[in-house]
Amino acid sequence: MKFALITAVLLSSIGLVNVANAANVDKGQALVEKANCASCHGAGLNAPILPVYPKLAGQYSDYLYYALKAYKVGNGNPQYGRNNAIMGSQVQAFSDADMQDIAAYVSSLPGNFVIKK
Repeated sequence: MKFALITAVLLSSIGLVNVANAANVDKGQALVEKANCASCHGAGLNAPILPVYPKLAGQYSDYLYYALKAYKVGNGNPQYGRNNAIMGSQVQAFSDADMQDIAAYVSSLPGNFVIKK
């Protein structure tokens, strides 16, 4: 009985840790607004000002996070980094948690991606 109780408490605490580390959409929105991401990616991050800029709204948060991380690394690591002067300078001030918050916010926006099956 005591073992079952301890096991139940430990397993339930695992879920609480994940909730505590979850990305914060509101903080992500504030960071996106502060960085003025809409100046290139357009209104709602879904209407880029030039065709070379991607639509971001509704994209998968894990993809967005790793893309931001790759821009932060730059082309100093050719296997992982992405080389773009604008994005590289934009993300330098962001921590990993900031980039997770940004990714969570951007993925929560309504987008018009089409998933083909």
